[in-house]
Amino acid sequence: MAPKGPYKLCTVNTAPERAKRLVGRVVLDVKEEYTILHVENAERIEDVKTMCERNKPDVLFCASMWTKEESDEIQRIAKETVPGIKTMAIPQGLQVEKGPDAIVEFLKEKWPGLVEA
Repeated sequence: MAPKGPYKLCTVNTAPERAKRLVGRVVLDVKEEYTILHVENAERIEDVKTMCERNKPDVLFCASMWTKEESDEIQRIAKETVPGIKTMAIPQGLQVEKGPDAIVEFLKEKWPGLVEA
């Protein structure tokens, strides 16, 4: 069966190389089931709106360095800018507490429920 997608993904992460690396691992791990295109990362909350306008992503991830309030704001901006976008915040501190493997596993576990809901 052909993979579902492609899904355009944007991320909001103050460490763009880490975002690219971790999302790259997820993309490879799920490529049999899903085609995910990581199109852009924003490093600042004030850049989320223009990134979403430019790319019209299907999905947006907030990285674990944002507080709950910041993640809520990022997701609100994305949803106002791109109707129907699916958003998810990685739990604050997950990268620091459990490392990059925990982020990859979290994203792989949550992806199907997010995009197929």
